[in-house]
Amino acid sequence: MTDPVTRALVIGAGPAGLMAAEEMGRAGVAVTVADAMPSPARKFLMAGKSGLNLTRDEPIDDFLRAFTPLPPVFEAALRDFGPEAVKDWARGLGQEVFTGTSRRVFPVVMKASPLLRVWLARLASFGVTLERRWRWTGWEGGAALFDTPAGVRRVSAQATVLALGGASWPRLGSDGGWTALLPGLVAPFRPANMGLAVAWSAQMARHFGQPVKGVALSAGAARTRGECVISARGLEGGGIYAVARAVREGAQLTLDLFPDLGEAELAARLGRMAAGDSVANRLRRLGLDPARAALVQEFGRPLPADLAPLLKALPIRHAGPRPLSEAISSAGGLKWSALDGFMLRDRPGVFAAGEMLDWEAPTGGYLLSACLATGRAAGRQAVA
Repeated sequence: MTDPVTRALVIGAGPAGLMAAEEMGRAGVAVTVADAMPSPARKFLMAGKSGLNLTRDEPIDDFLRAFTPLPPVFEAALRDFGPEAVKDWARGLGQEVFTGTSRRVFPVVMKASPLLRVWLARLASFGVTLERRWRWTGWEGGAALFDTPAGVRRVSAQATVLALGGASWPRLGSDGGWTALLPGLVAPFRPANMGLAVAWSAQMARHFGQPVKGVALSAGAARTRGECVISARGLEGGGIYAVARAVREGAQLTLDLFPDLGEAELAARLGRMAAGDSVANRLRRLGLDPARAALVQEFGRPLPADLAPLLKALPIRHAGPRPLSEAISSAGGLKWSALDGFMLRDRPGVFAAGEMLDWEAPTGGYLLSACLATGRAAGRQAVA
């Protein structure tokens, strides 16, 4: 079955695809959005269950330093639709925002669903049509092919925006299967913002689920104050994610268990303790909670006589990143060299946006901001 020619087609109904559709619809272009899932923006809704971190409240130059790589076209998109613009956009959808800890920006309602409902209604008012359970399977000449509940559909469009996501959280729709349809144009996907696999000793089981707070994490040149969680699978959480790229690339991960104390002061405190004190008593008297103390026992053995250097740089032994399917996001994707702006060089009139592009950033508002910014930029370039 062949559809009538549509002026614009968006493949993927996540934040990047919906933003591209908004830009084209606002310009008076008839847009069809096709998505493989039964409902749109599933990963967006899942992220909203923990508060929907929209963006960061920080100067744009600080914001940009979070992204790797940062080619000029990507930087321009982020500058054009940076943190302040994201906040204004959310307010325009009736969602007041606030800045929480660590400069993270959230909707006051702390949910994604109210924003998405209003957003979809606005898109419908622009004439945007949403087709569900349409899985893109490639091209036939100039037409995009889809497997749909009604059979194969062929859609011809003057402009097409691909917003197919990365390869993390495949159960929500981003399975990376589209890479087979763009051979030679994709840098391999790797886990980003991922946990680390650890083969724990039996004594660690009682600490599963416990947070590790008040530490600084270092890997190569990356250092952050944050926390992580001891899980049956390993270590995960925001502190780990912030240094994940460096760890993935081979840097040694260490924990500073006393980031507010210098090594000399820590050594002095240890020196004032009785010589016969057990290590467990020393750690307790220093103020270490059971979770942090357990990590010392797990990773520090054989324990040295001078504990201070160890407590300031506890080396973490791990078996590498958890699988890509468990990662918050992915690195890799469609190469910037394959694009002219956001348009595929070898397929004029086809654009790309969002997590399917080759970039990465830590959690904390950067990921969603970049999806919105690149979707907007691709939509605008498609209109032009």
